[in-house]
Amino acid sequence: MFGLWFWHALWPVNSGDAKDVSFTVQPGESIGIIAANLKDRGFIRSPWVFKTYARITGVAGKLQAGSFALSPSASSADIIVVLHSGKTQEFLVTIPEGYTVADIDALFVSKGLGKPGDIIECAFRCDFSSFDFLPAAPAQGGEAFKIGSRLEGYLFPETYSVSPADYGPKFALERMLGTFRERIVVEYASDIAKSGHTIHETITMASLVEEESRHDEERAQIAGILWKRLANKVALGVDATTRYRLNKKRDVLTKTDVEIDSAYNTRRTQGLPPSPIANPSEASVIASLNPIESQYWYYLHDPSGVIHYAVTNDEHNVNRARYLGR
Repeated sequence: MFGLWFWHALWPVNSGDAKDVSFTVQPGESIGIIAANLKDRGFIRSPWVFKTYARITGVAGKLQAGSFALSPSASSADIIVVLHSGKTQEFLVTIPEGYTVADIDALFVSKGLGKPGDIIECAFRCDFSSFDFLPAAPAQGGEAFKIGSRLEGYLFPETYSVSPADYGPKFALERMLGTFRERIVVEYASDIAKSGHTIHETITMASLVEEESRHDEERAQIAGILWKRLANKVALGVDATTRYRLNKKRDVLTKTDVEIDSAYNTRRTQGLPPSPIANPSEASVIASLNPIESQYWYYLHDPSGVIHYAVTNDEHNVNRARYLGR
């Protein structure tokens, strides 16, 4: 009976969770401390069984210091092999389209990489002068500087391989900026030049399209409506910009929210917001560079995610009442 319990305690904590997370063994840490930390992080079932098995296999005093990619789907025996080998592993981190600098910071922390705020702090303070496509840093008192840093919008959403041993916030941000340069700045240089808009205007618009679209086929249509409103000095009326300013992603915006005095409140302020409000996908950048001209000036999504366009404000209000009940 004891033997059955012992071997069961070596099984993975969650065989269905194969996501790699960074785990660090500090120089000089005892097997007891390592086992306790593994238990706290949800990698093993029993510190005692982990220590006992390590001693039985003769490696208890031979676990290596370093950062390792571990997952809850690994058994205690597998984890011991990894820590004994001393070989750190690279694992994949996917930056979803539409993530902000703050979202990326939280994502890396969830992977066990760095501390909360590392990415955000570096985005504001680190030297990225080699990336000449970035906008000039706004004044210290500027609203954009306080909210998202000049990197917002320019961190390319992609899957990156990360070595826990080599991870650093500046290096991670430089990789995303480098991918942006290759995939957007270089690839679409002529399209941006022909568009009549700066790269900052293009990426800011792409971020609005990213947040406003539910389906790929809508992106260029929405871009066309927003560029038309911009050209005609009509307020964009994109609530996602206010949500970004207030860091209010899902809760219903209140009357007070939509009346805030902010350059990000595109209901009250004409023009684009001071900065992108997310890191857009390549598809949204393409849509912003190739907008569809139409008769429409308004759009909304119903609760099922279906988009409804309108030519006049009266038609838009009918759609609001019909599909949103307001």
